[in-house]
Amino acid sequence: MVAASQKIIISGYYGFRNSGDEAVLQSILNALQKHSLATGTVIEPVVLSIDPEWTTATYGVKAVHRMKLSEVRSAISESAGLISGGGSLLQDVTGSKSIPYYLGIIKLAQWMGKPTFIYAQGIGPVNRKLFHPLIKAVFRKCSYISVRDEQSRDLLQSMGLGGNKIDVVPDPVMGLSLPEDGQGSSTEAGGESSPQKTPLSRPVLPVVGVSVRFWEQSREELDAVADGLLQASARTPLHVRFLPFHHPSDHEPSRYIMEKLEKGMSQNGGIISICEDAEHPQQMLREVGRCDVLIGMRLHSLIYAAGRRVPLIGISYDPKIDHFLERVGCRPIGDTTSLDGGKLAAGVLQLLESGDEWKREREPLIASLVQEAEAPARQIIEYFRRKG
Repeated sequence: MVAASQKIIISGYYGFRNSGDEAVLQSILNALQKHSLATGTVIEPVVLSIDPEWTTATYGVKAVHRMKLSEVRSAISESAGLISGGGSLLQDVTGSKSIPYYLGIIKLAQWMGKPTFIYAQGIGPVNRKLFHPLIKAVFRKCSYISVRDEQSRDLLQSMGLGGNKIDVVPDPVMGLSLPEDGQGSSTEAGGESSPQKTPLSRPVLPVVGVSVRFWEQSREELDAVADGLLQASARTPLHVRFLPFHHPSDHEPSRYIMEKLEKGMSQNGGIISICEDAEHPQQMLREVGRCDVLIGMRLHSLIYAAGRRVPLIGISYDPKIDHFLERVGCRPIGDTTSLDGGKLAAGVLQLLESGDEWKREREPLIASLVQEAEAPARQIIEYFRRKG
């Protein structure tokens, strides 16, 4: 007898072409499928997306427009439960609307009597105190809560939630792997836009991947990255490959630095390139895996690098960067207001020289994070298996 399928709604920042958030979704889908198959529990994920057609085409799952309330309400009413996460959904640094939106979706499911699950979220910063009791009220009615770092649990405890109800787990993307069938590699055929095209095979020059975003109005952090790369390339020729994680907003800061590098890098025998069409997370994961060192501002560029065992250098603009680096035994090379080009150059050259040592030292930590990344999926599928 075949078990009946149970629809599970997945709410997060999906369909926006942000590689990190799309990787979160891919990782959650993979983990749910793996554990549902292992237990014989049949589930049908339905994703709330800003672009449901794209999400369905990319992942092969049903999707509903996240801003069309009637469709969202209908999907939740037909479901067996709702997952919220992962990523940094509950923070008010980038705007005041995120927290009410994501809490509202969870609350809607709870009003309908559906079980709700918080999946490896990074909580905070939450600077508006009025949100604290709202988060507490919604979370205390969740069937399962997991967060991706101790600082998130501490923040929830400060709001009055019991710590023993909150699991600390790795970011789900730590468990993301490359498909064995070669899918996700189409970016090799495109996305190159550089003063000097790179060959499809691994270049002879050491590859330094760079993931940046706009943050400071002065652009001082981007100027410092350019300065550091020029200093490092003066010591040894490099292939600097820009990896925009959020399309298209990360293209402009990447090209801002590329313009500053072009003349100096060329004189030093270096290469500059950019990958602009890797919209599928596993395409970008493959790109990161080809780097010898990665410099990242985007959190998930650092998580991709750790997962692929690529030595990494993090630039902090948000506490979540510091929290993740701490979990893999690293510290930020600087923050966006105090980044020093000379220090960055020294860091790049050191990792190029001692990358194998970096990997050996961190392998136990990283392997543990990879193994635990699927823990929330295991808990959620077990909930539905018991429920039948």
